[in-house]
Amino acid sequence: MAGIDDLAKQAGDFIEQNKDKIQEVLKSEQAEDISDKLLDGIGEAVKKIAPDEHDGMIDDVKGNIDKAVGNE
Repeated sequence: MAGIDDLAKQAGDFIEQNKDKIQEVLKSEQAEDISDKLLDGIGEAVKKIAPDEHDGMIDDVKGNIDKAVGNE
């Protein structure tokens, strides 16, 4: 398992060293467009299989995720 631990450490180090760049990408217009399309698709798919009374909760979750990714 040492190999997995090494990979996890390397990934953590990479994220720490590049956190500003990663944050910039996550807040970009391109990330906004991709996340909107992805979230809309997932939201509609879940609404089709979940009972209608959960639609508001699904929209709330989608909105919270959308706030975290992209620039809108």
